[in-house]
Amino acid sequence: MSRSARIVSGAEGVVECAALLQAGGIAGVPTETVYGLAADAFQPLAVASIFEAKGRPLTDPLIVHLPDAGWIERVAIFESDIEGDLVNRLANAFWPGPLTLLLKKHPDIPELVTAGSDRIAVRVAAHPLFQEVLRKVGSPLAAPSANRFGRISPVTALDVQSELGEVILLILDGGASQHGLESTILSLTPQGMEILRPGPITEDQLKEFGHIIQGESIVKTPGSLPGHYAPRKHLSILKSDIMELSNAGSHGLLAFRQPAGDIAARFGVVKVLSSSGDLKEAAANFYSHLRAIDESGVEGIYSEALPEQGIGVAIMDRLRRAEYGSRHGSGHCS
Repeated sequence: MSRSARIVSGAEGVVECAALLQAGGIAGVPTETVYGLAADAFQPLAVASIFEAKGRPLTDPLIVHLPDAGWIERVAIFESDIEGDLVNRLANAFWPGPLTLLLKKHPDIPELVTAGSDRIAVRVAAHPLFQEVLRKVGSPLAAPSANRFGRISPVTALDVQSELGEVILLILDGGASQHGLESTILSLTPQGMEILRPGPITEDQLKEFGHIIQGESIVKTPGSLPGHYAPRKHLSILKSDIMELSNAGSHGLLAFRQPAGDIAARFGVVKVLSSSGDLKEAAANFYSHLRAIDESGVEGIYSEALPEQGIGVAIMDRLRRAEYGSRHGSGHCS
């Protein structure tokens, strides 16, 4: 099938995208984290089209996006006044922005959106074009990342076209994603707050709002499977000295900083996440650089480990899932 997805932009693109979503279609949309594949959360057939286009299991729930916190009561129910107060404080601090809250689902939300769970993942995205689309549609939008299930998340409209151009009709171009990593997912419990997926909003930022508990939650959350975000080529996180590699020439290197000496020359291709060692810059470049190596002519990929502090925790979470997925076939989903 020839590629059919059109890339649109600006005010006219917003109008066209909103009209398609209102009519029960799906579209690629920009957010400040990664690009999403959106559908009206209250139209089950449209939501089903997301799963079909991505090849996503129906057991993997979706994040629902709102234009502002005032819409929360359309999709979720507060279980106590204390929870409602905490949500308001978190919303005032981090919304619009890359924080997703796991709350009790409103009964009107289709079961397909939450994969049968009584919890719903909700956030207010910061991208101005996506906010305009939400307001024009007039309904909350379900929107997981706009990629084939398990593959590298898209951070540009062209990434979406590469991933889904043959199965969707429209992509709204909003430039490169600001953060380059998916949102932090936070569960609110009577015992405290649990980070279910690390992201741009870090533990240090969140602990000002309450106790952070460490646990192994069994709640279904988006993007929680071990093999997400995977390249098609075999990825290995380096655990030994780069100079010990005998097959560097046939591999690409995803480096944190600029490699010292002539190390870079030993690899088929090298992508540097941040020459200055800035973790936020590394996060913003992570998926685009990983995709560039994956689409090059190398046989496999090596990656340096990054410091697990601040947003580095989220980068290493994605990197470990990418390594697992590349070894167990998640990067080959269609």
